[in-house]
Amino acid sequence: MITKSKSLALMRTLLAAGFLFAGVMHFVKPEPFLEIVPGWLPEHLLLVYVSGIAEIAGAIGLLFDKTRRLASLGLILLLVAVFPANINMAMNAAKFPGIPETVLWLRLPVQFLLMFLVWLTRNPDQQPAK
Repeated sequence: MITKSKSLALMRTLLAAGFLFAGVMHFVKPEPFLEIVPGWLPEHLLLVYVSGIAEIAGAIGLLFDKTRRLASLGLILLLVAVFPANINMAMNAAKFPGIPETVLWLRLPVQFLLMFLVWLTRNPDQQPAK
């Protein structure tokens, strides 16, 4: 039987893996991330690297009880901070011919779902009462 604690642990691990992968990709292949940074923001490459570091740090932080709350808050703030890039991508869908425009627009509510899932996993695992 899957308990609430095990479900949250699995969700936390999947979120951490996803954020870790995305964060690493900011360094391995920064070009797609550079393309979605809104033009009004300065230092696009620096922003891509900083957001990559934040994703990696948040992913690692989710995995430990002592850092989970702070990591969750940080990842939620990061998702808010990168929201303009996702809007920019959806509004300029023609620049991304390999991605259906519907998918680009669906990414926006997915950001809120991710925020909610990260928020759900914010608490350290509860120890059973003795």
